Amino acid sequence: MVTETYAPEVNGVAMTLGRLAAGLTARGHQVNIVRPRQRHEETGRQSNGHCLTPGLPIPGYSELRFGLPVVGQLRRLWREQTPDVIHVATEGPLGFAALNAGRRLGIPVVSTFHTNFHTYSQHYGIGWLKNSIERYLRWFHNRTVFTLAPTQALAAELSCLGFERVGVLSRGVDALLFNPARRSLALRAEWGAASDDLVCIVVGRVAPEKNLGLALDAFAAIQQQHPSARMVCVGDGPMRESLARKYPQVRFVGARYGEELAAYYASADLFLFPSVTETFGNVVAEALSSGTAVVAFHHAAAASLLREGINGQCIALGDTAGFVAASCALAQHLVQGESWRAACHASIRHLAWENIHAGYEQLLEKVVHCHGQHWPGEDATSRGSSVLAD
Repeated sequence: MVTETYAPEVNGVAMTLGRLAAGLTARGHQVNIVRPRQRHEETGRQSNGHCLTPGLPIPGYSELRFGLPVVGQLRRLWREQTPDVIHVATEGPLGFAALNAGRRLGIPVVSTFHTNFHTYSQHYGIGWLKNSIERYLRWFHNRTVFTLAPTQALAAELSCLGFERVGVLSRGVDALLFNPARRSLALRAEWGAASDDLVCIVVGRVAPEKNLGLALDAFAAIQQQHPSARMVCVGDGPMRESLARKYPQVRFVGARYGEELAAYYASADLFLFPSVTETFGNVVAEALSSGTAVVAFHHAAAASLLREGINGQCIALGDTAGFVAASCALAQHLVQGESWRAACHASIRHLAWENIHAGYEQLLEKVVHCHGQHWPGEDATSRGSSVLAD
């Protein structure tokens, strides 16, 4: 598995890859991770069985690093210990090197599409590169045996953009960790919320592409109707200080992890998720698993997971007024005492990691078994759809 982000880095990609690697290991497979050396690590080629490569900070995401194109290092590594299959999880210079090394050595390479880099570019002043980035991503993924997208909708979108052999492997959620039972009245009291007060929450990187201003505007509208309502913003990023100054009524608490994060989700009542740049949106599944209703745009995971009147509300893309109105309407239902917690938790049972691990294992075994055979585009897509459940 080749990736430019991995635990303890905190993001959906790092979390997902760690889960996939752990799942395969638990099933008796040997998984080797190739990744850039992280800032806290000493120099050297190995760390806990991982192959470390040189890297540099990612502009705008200084806590993350991209690997350098070490084709020679990877060819030597894989000549000494040849893997059955290579999974390239990120499309940066290290992923590019892994793709080239794997193809030169005749090792099958599969890929995953985790991040809409071509869409993110518009939020970092390089929107003029969008088409070029899209062309590169299409070229990159079409050189692999298979590309895995986290939702059926994204797989269809990629196919329309010319990506070939696209299948679906959904991301999972830890329903034991993210559970309504972790609701804490003591934590709510810290937020200034009584047991029957409404608490809204957002979780994620506090950055331009997350569209957090809309969630905060929606909360302001909710608070006009329900003055005792509270809001908590969990996460860190370049916009945290400026948003904290603009919205002093919101508690910006920084990043939270593990059981503490799970308690934050479960202790809130309404999760506001205005992002339209996600390929999946792990936080939507985590919020639902925690028993917290969700308002989001009809996009990524929210489009397939949210059911009106059961666990939340999906809004048409671009309808910002609709997002605010839906947030206020759902807040009103919750304030009136309607409980959606059990239904929210039950709605994501199919995302148990055991199911995801089984599908991932089946796909890799099929790739190894079929190595050297021709996989036509339509046939490969149908294979992925039949093996991997969204």
